[in-house]
Amino acid sequence: MLRRRAFRLAVFAVIMASAVIAVLVSKPWQSDTPVPDDQLEEWEDPGGRWHTGAWRGSIPDSVELSEKQLAELERLHSIGYLEGSEPAPDRSGVTLHDSLRAYGALNLYVSGHLPGAVLMDMDGEVLHRWEASFLDVWRAAPGDEFPERTQGAGFWRRAHLFPNGDIIGIFDWHAIVKLDRDSNVLWARFGGYHHDLEVLPDGRIVTLVREARILPRIHEEMPVLEDFLVVLDDEGIELERLSLLEAFERSAMSDVLDDMKPHGDIFHTNTVEVLDGRLENELPAFAAGNVLISVRELDVIAVVDMEEGRVVWALRGPWSKQHQPTVLDSGTILLFDNAPKMKASRVIEFDPVGMGLSWYYKGDELMPFFSRTCGSNQRLANGNTLITETDRGRAFEVTRDGDIVWEFVNPAQTGENRELIASLFEVVRLPREFATGWIE
Repeated sequence: MLRRRAFRLAVFAVIMASAVIAVLVSKPWQSDTPVPDDQLEEWEDPGGRWHTGAWRGSIPDSVELSEKQLAELERLHSIGYLEGSEPAPDRSGVTLHDSLRAYGALNLYVSGHLPGAVLMDMDGEVLHRWEASFLDVWRAAPGDEFPERTQGAGFWRRAHLFPNGDIIGIFDWHAIVKLDRDSNVLWARFGGYHHDLEVLPDGRIVTLVREARILPRIHEEMPVLEDFLVVLDDEGIELERLSLLEAFERSAMSDVLDDMKPHGDIFHTNTVEVLDGRLENELPAFAAGNVLISVRELDVIAVVDMEEGRVVWALRGPWSKQHQPTVLDSGTILLFDNAPKMKASRVIEFDPVGMGLSWYYKGDELMPFFSRTCGSNQRLANGNTLITETDRGRAFEVTRDGDIVWEFVNPAQTGENRELIASLFEVVRLPREFATGWIE
């Protein structure tokens, strides 16, 4: 197929719509939308509650590991998110609701205090809650080998809600589980599932798995965390698996690996989005069925062709440690730029064809905005943008002009003395037409 032979590397140094480009560098944004020079310059500057050990990963029992290798494996398996990391503020719940300008619908969220998810209305009233501890899930659908360490098993990192009230959630790096509306376990699969999932119309589930492995071509002695793009059927049975490391190695864009760490958490892939083909005419790599990913440790977003088993498009831009790239109806890409070195996160919207900056949001002194880890963004049907500021346990909705019209501060607290606000991993605004007849 023609689209399978078409590869394009988008860059900032030179943008040519008819060329395949093989270098990733950054250049100033170009845009038909006026952006003040002083603002444009800114864009050019570059765990769970229950802890008991570690998944052994894919290293065979017959392989003898040195103390140094064992220590590194232990460190890798301790990588994960905390229940909370920031002091709890004085305010909580829905602190702002401009009903005339906000997109009124239900909100689904996952939080560091809960092995489950919460559904609430625009005023913060809880309408439904799903909860199943990792131990309960294991007892209901036991796996092959009980994990020795379960950092991250005290909460869900991501969730997907079905119209009948069933829900799928990810215990980060431990399991993917499906519950019914009454929190009964329908099925569970154990292993290195992490970060993200997407449920396709036919019921298949696209998600991520990581495994601790020793790959001599990467490092002769020290292990790495290798990420895999995985497809499950509607019962959680694995249908397909692709190593993202190998997908880059087979690609014309393999030079992005020159910046890869020599061992450890080399990718930290955090997003999967199955493309619908809306950009295929302009960018053949964005053909329907290909998968958009975000590779945090390389500061790269990329498109993977699962059939070809390789990366067919990759881009590095004026962002760092990014999350949640998503293709909008307009054909632009919305992206959460964590910018940890700047300590001021931002959400940007840009054209992946002409590389123009369409829109952005960042905080100010009065209302700062920063999340060193995680974070998400969602373009709503009315044109507003819903942003989750994970570390500060906050979600807010902004207009195109940057006005905040809705704000939610997580009322849950964590820490030994309940002094920390629970991390708010993601808030999703459901469509207004989403079925709710199952809510009692």
